Amino acid sequence: MTIERLQKILSNAGVASRRVAEEMILAGRVAVNGTVRDTLGARADPELDEVTLDGVPVLRGRYRYFMLNKPAGFVTTARDERGRETALDLVPIGDVQLHPVGRLDRDSEGLLLITNDGHLTDLLTHPRYEVEKEYLVAIDAPLAERDLQRLVRGIEEGGERLRAASARRAGRPEPGPGEEAAEAGEWLLLVLRQGRNREVRRMLEALGRRVLHLRRVRVGPVHLGTLGSGAFRELAPEEVEALYAAAKLAEAHPGDSPTA
Repeated sequence: MTIERLQKILSNAGVASRRVAEEMILAGRVAVNGTVRDTLGARADPELDEVTLDGVPVLRGRYRYFMLNKPAGFVTTARDERGRETALDLVPIGDVQLHPVGRLDRDSEGLLLITNDGHLTDLLTHPRYEVEKEYLVAIDAPLAERDLQRLVRGIEEGGERLRAASARRAGRPEPGPGEEAAEAGEWLLLVLRQGRNREVRRMLEALGRRVLHLRRVRVGPVHLGTLGSGAFRELAPEEVEALYAAAKLAEAHPGDSPTA
């Protein structure tokens, strides 16, 4: 156990010089385990305590961040009581205790973030932050223009008002290696903010359309790109920074728009 002054912890983490770190502490911008510490004598254990600046952890070395292209058929719980395959089975990282960030239905596929950073998970999944998530959706028949607009205006279903932040038509995606070309009546790109359970499917079913394929292609500023089905990769530090920035921006400027 190594107890250190907060200004030293911030300085060693590369956040700021000790003098600037002291100003940050006095301004009430630094917290330890969720409690603001605004005195220069405040201390913490960098090995055990969660030290944050403006709500963002400063000691990132203890965390791992991955992007998985989840195939259909896998559930997104850390473990499944019914013995079904989970997304974590596809990310074998040894002793690191990882968890999925949010949910992606068993029948859905695409970008799933996996980490052991609970703070980032809260920022990306709590409805108040409204971080955008983008979906490529195949439906069985084309939508009329008025129904495309209804997705954005909102649809009452199951006692909830469901809505997309944006909705537009899309071209058929190219199949990945070893995949067959997917057939559909139409492809759509939908952006959601405040997620509801199975929101994309429920909205389209309310419009009389059946979802044939559903793939999440973006979470905030992070895109799925060309990552193959079932493959995963570690996020670059700048991608993690961008996710935090997107969540903090959404917190400061909440929208009025409402998993797939």
